[in-house]
Amino acid sequence: MVMQSVVMAQLFGGGGSGSSSGTFLSLIPFLLIFVIFYFLVILPQQKRSKQQKALLEALKKGDKVVTASGIWGTVTNLGKETVTLQIADNAKIRMQRDQIARLRGGDEEDKDKDS
Repeated sequence: MVMQSVVMAQLFGGGGSGSSSGTFLSLIPFLLIFVIFYFLVILPQQKRSKQQKALLEALKKGDKVVTASGIWGTVTNLGKETVTLQIADNAKIRMQRDQIARLRGGDEEDKDKDS
């Protein structure tokens, strides 16, 4: 009988004075998970997004780039939303500017020729 009253008291809040602090304490793990998620996922993604935006704004003719699909090329023409890449002697392609993934250095091309 005593066990049933203890269970009932726990189920129905047991008086009301401690129920508000119990609710707050039950939210602490969720808040902690959100804070960890923010620092491990959201903040680094925002930083990467800012870096990518700065890269796209700083593009100029003659830059050697790698696209998101892995195509290597040299920028020959820049538009507001498009970029023209020369990927071979007589081959040029036009693509969206935001598909440029990164700049590539001269060392990368030399490493590729050795393999």
